[in-house]
Amino acid sequence: MEINEQHTAEQWVRALVQRSHRGPEDLTLTADHRRPTPGPGEYLIRVGAAGVNFADVMQTRGTYGGGPQAPYVAGFEAAGEIVGVGPNVERPLRLGTRVVGAGPGAFSQYMTMPTAGVLPVPSGWSDAEALGLVLNWATALAALKPLGEIKTGEVVLVHAAAGGVGQAAVRLARHYGARVIATASPAKHNTVEALGADEILDSRRPDLAEAITRLTGGVDLVLESVGQATFKTSLSVTKPFTGRVIVFGAASGDATLTTHDLVFTHQVQVKGLHIGALATAAPSIYQSLLVEIDALIAHGVYTPGTPQVHPLAAGATVLRELEAGRTRGKHALDPWR
Repeated sequence: MEINEQHTAEQWVRALVQRSHRGPEDLTLTADHRRPTPGPGEYLIRVGAAGVNFADVMQTRGTYGGGPQAPYVAGFEAAGEIVGVGPNVERPLRLGTRVVGAGPGAFSQYMTMPTAGVLPVPSGWSDAEALGLVLNWATALAALKPLGEIKTGEVVLVHAAAGGVGQAAVRLARHYGARVIATASPAKHNTVEALGADEILDSRRPDLAEAITRLTGGVDLVLESVGQATFKTSLSVTKPFTGRVIVFGAASGDATLTTHDLVFTHQVQVKGLHIGALATAAPSIYQSLLVEIDALIAHGVYTPGTPQVHPLAAGATVLRELEAGRTRGKHALDPWR
């Protein structure tokens, strides 16, 4: 059970610890968190950059299904250097390899990461530029292709289009030949327009459903991550029977859907998506996503990310901004700043 480690003389590390489920205000910086030890099937990662996701906000409030119980080191997405290998790892990557992946406690200088879910950081990319590869881009791709069955010429509606998954979805949908209708708050419209969306609508306008229907006559595919605030709109603008709604988030709160709705009001296909669950339950589909992402990188469709990188101590502030809808694009934390 020998563990190989390098660069890990530090016993205590800086980390952001969530002390309660009262929200980001109880996320505190500590300098005396014990460095984790990789268990069976895990790498020890020296974190270069940690991704910030809306799921982090939900975890601080205790509303993320299967999320950690406070107190816990926050964060779950990171890129960095392999500095240790736990037992029972077949054909491990070499120490010093830079990888991106997910695991518990990413808002720290060191974390453990299951070996099965890591990918090497693309050649020439920084750790921060690689964030989003196994979460944001994989989620967007899964929603569009294996679940959404996107086809050239179809109309795709992307909610929260200025967010991490939303931006990836707009770019991918355009790449696959779809007409893209995007929603975002007005201050973020320039960001979404630069991604190539065909139409951008104010996500809070009261006649959103009517405006989308006027523009499209009906949508083939909806990427739904907002929840309560947009779910009824998503159902009402989707084409009956052939239209698909892929649900992968509920940033504004849970929405409900009844059998009566599906039989008598909205005869649409509704599919749920959680990228971590997909990787576990349908590994062959997940691996096909990673192969596709490699091809997208090789062809210049998926270019290095441009996250806004903040010092670790700013983590609580970034999560509050994300929760309030005041961010755009990808945000990251540097645990060494």
